[in-house]
Amino acid sequence: MERPHTGQQAAEARPVSRTAFVQGARLSGWVERFAASHGRLAETQVDGGILLQAADGATALLKAPWPVDGRPGTGADLLERLASLAAQERGLGLLLVRRGGFAVAAASGGTVLASKTGTRYVQSRTAAGGQSQQRYARRRGNQADALVESAAEHAAQVFGAHRVEYLVPGGDRLLVEQVLEQPAMKQFAVRSRLAFLDIPGPKATALAKAAADACSVRILVTDPPA
Repeated sequence: MERPHTGQQAAEARPVSRTAFVQGARLSGWVERFAASHGRLAETQVDGGILLQAADGATALLKAPWPVDGRPGTGADLLERLASLAAQERGLGLLLVRRGGFAVAAASGGTVLASKTGTRYVQSRTAAGGQSQQRYARRRGNQADALVESAAEHAAQVFGAHRVEYLVPGGDRLLVEQVLEQPAMKQFAVRSRLAFLDIPGPKATALAKAAADACSVRILVTDPPA
């Protein structure tokens, strides 16, 4: 009699995926290493990008960092054209916001051209009830408003001095949206947005990595079935 799968067995059977960011100039090398590890590749163009299916069942979905927008990449095949597209220099405005701080930058070619970071304390939610809870909620709301306003003002200053074709949001989605709703961000909020970035904290080091990731091919790798 076949024994039912346990929760652990079901978890182990579930495909494991991870995301990698690869610069256009290094894409061919990454694909070669992926093939060396997983076997011969079948290449398919899909709506989301380029899907590589390996002989052992592993897959890699490659997505361009930005839309073509009339500036297609050049090359003899799909991968070469994707690498060429990613290698183009586009003007980016990075807007990274989390509870407690923000980091904004103008970037191009994976390099930060100008930036500003700041901290604003926003207290955590409290379990207190009654008037204490209301007082904490008002204080927390005021602190969040101060963070949002400061981030918007500095972002507008940094973005205004550079060419910003696309916005690169990251961190806390709600706070990012609140920043973009500020009057200071009116002219930038209408820019097309690239993929949202997950960041540990809006600091200078996060900006450098975000600038590089935003200009890289985003690759979703799914391991072969166990």
